[in-house]
Amino acid sequence: MTARDVLIVAVLPVVLLALRILVLTRSRGSVLCCLRPTPGKRGWRLGVARYAGERLNWIPLIGLLPRPRHVIVRRGLVVSGRRRIGTGEFFGFLEGVTALECESGTFRFELAAGYRALTGFVAWLESAPPSAHLDVV
Repeated sequence: MTARDVLIVAVLPVVLLALRILVLTRSRGSVLCCLRPTPGKRGWRLGVARYAGERLNWIPLIGLLPRPRHVIVRRGLVVSGRRRIGTGEFFGFLEGVTALECESGTFRFELAAGYRALTGFVAWLESAPPSAHLDVV
């Protein structure tokens, strides 16, 4: 292998990751946010939430597959709490964001984002048809 081949092999994954991040964050209806399944056995995962009618598709920012890791259905989604994220919780990466404690069926999770993204999320929840059952505490 030549030095050029090694450089290509080293740079190609970085370019592909940057392209994935660019495509996911620039897509229409996408919001940058973090998700953490509760109870907190795993840490926060950075990803993109996409609104698709009655569903919210959460796609991790770093990964191989372009499909959503979590699909959250608006019907039956319960928001039970809200809290400010502490400064050490994200190692300073996302300071000043708010986390919502949510439950959709048996899936319990926290969704953390900035003020604008969470305002859009709550507006999406409240814009359900009159026949839909919503429970926002």
